[in-house]
Amino acid sequence: MTVTSYVRCSNCAVSKFCLPHTLSSEDIGQLEGVVQQKRVLHAGETLYHTGDHFEGLFAISSGSFKSVVIATNGDSQITEFSFPGEILGFDAYHGKTHNSFAEALETSSVCFLPQAQLDLLSQKVPALQQQLYNLFSAEIQSNNEFLLMMGKRSAEDRLAALLINISSRYSQRGYSATHFRLSMSRTDIANYLGLTIETVSRLIRRFQKEGLIEVSQRDITIIDLVGLSELAGTHCTYEEHVPDASSGTA
Repeated sequence: MTVTSYVRCSNCAVSKFCLPHTLSSEDIGQLEGVVQQKRVLHAGETLYHTGDHFEGLFAISSGSFKSVVIATNGDSQITEFSFPGEILGFDAYHGKTHNSFAEALETSSVCFLPQAQLDLLSQKVPALQQQLYNLFSAEIQSNNEFLLMMGKRSAEDRLAALLINISSRYSQRGYSATHFRLSMSRTDIANYLGLTIETVSRLIRRFQKEGLIEVSQRDITIIDLVGLSELAGTHCTYEEHVPDASSGTA
């Protein structure tokens, strides 16, 4: 892990998805006094391990991570893929010990928010405390949606739902909703969705054959966004997800 220079929340491209969301300029200035150096991790490096003592939260500035829980029998389960603007470390906020580990899927950077200073500041800045509550709520909602997907949907529905979820998250950040690179491997996707890698590969070929997507290694182009979203059960429209041409691509 590499430690780089201090960062400023006011200049961060993904701050509106992170803790600074809804904060005033003055409040952001106080938060910048809490945020420590940006940490850079390369693919395969671990941000924190299972059993590590909780020291604070991590806001993803760039790149992506997977969160993994190890069962008592040694099996691992990926519980989440996280992208810029999202927070890692909530699993240990209550018990003060991480029950999962976070691994970088590509070269990624995070900002560290020490718990002690963050707690003190949140008491002084009600908007920050409210944003923490919002993030906790979003985490619970995400976990509930994951459980629903695992228990009620077919294999093809699960894969479609994951692709639409990633598409939506990229679109919200100003990137292309229809062309992006998957930072996770097919093995990771299979583990996350509770499928075999053979099933994932077969479904990707099927989606290509049906004209829903095109795939080149890890580059995904969604050809029929509406059709894929209907399969996922989200029923989105192109207008809801495709940004202007000036927004760039992932």
